[in-house]
Amino acid sequence: MALALQTFATVKDANAALKAAGTRYLGGGTLVVRAANEGDVSVSGLIRSTEPSLSTIAVADGKVRIGASVTMAAIARHPDLGALAKAARAVGGPAIRNMATVGGNLFAPAPYGDFAVALLALDAIVGTDNGETPVVTFLAERDGSRAIVTSVSFTLPKADSFRFLKVSRVKPKGVSVLSIAAVLQQAPDGTVSSARIALGCMADRPMRASAAEKALIGRKLTKDGIAPALAAAGDGIAPITDPIASAWYRAEVLPVHLGRLLLA
Repeated sequence: MALALQTFATVKDANAALKAAGTRYLGGGTLVVRAANEGDVSVSGLIRSTEPSLSTIAVADGKVRIGASVTMAAIARHPDLGALAKAARAVGGPAIRNMATVGGNLFAPAPYGDFAVALLALDAIVGTDNGETPVVTFLAERDGSRAIVTSVSFTLPKADSFRFLKVSRVKPKGVSVLSIAAVLQQAPDGTVSSARIALGCMADRPMRASAAEKALIGRKLTKDGIAPALAAAGDGIAPITDPIASAWYRAEVLPVHLGRLLLA
């Protein structure tokens, strides 16, 4: 069955067209087009918008706004987003990164969505045609959302405070066994004053490692200092099982790789 494609100059017009049954919004197409090609008959029409703000990156006064249509490749090469380059390059190979968008990655189910893991650790704000929503809330409610994502915004992390790790069995562009992102702030004495840790593949969508975050506060990033956080890393997780790895395996290796990230 052929898919009808409609292009609109504004998000407002695209959103109006998206109310029709069977329509899906088209960002880079790495998710929705694949689903249609694999036989998802619920998709009969694709909607897209060429509104310029969707494809822009703005960095000013320590704040970042990335349009939802910005690709992983554009983020990876942006001179002011070097801290996020590793997370952007974790998404597929070069061909996928030239198509995969920030907005689309927020909807990617595990074991995909590695960049969304980074956005969760950054405590990003997701902009939609309906307003702004914290990324943690957006991810929790995304399955029922028909709002068009227009942007993500966050505070640019300080040097060395943002860390990202993707573990895969196929190098360099394999699917995730797990991914971890962290934003850590340290006091002058070296103890952790604040911590945000996000996990990928530990649920059907990115999740915060709240227990591990709390266990890090007041501790130093040493082998002994991070031990309570590693012990708490598995609290609340529900890892996925897929052809790449079992839930049991993912849970077993999580503290190993979290430890490596924290000690890096």
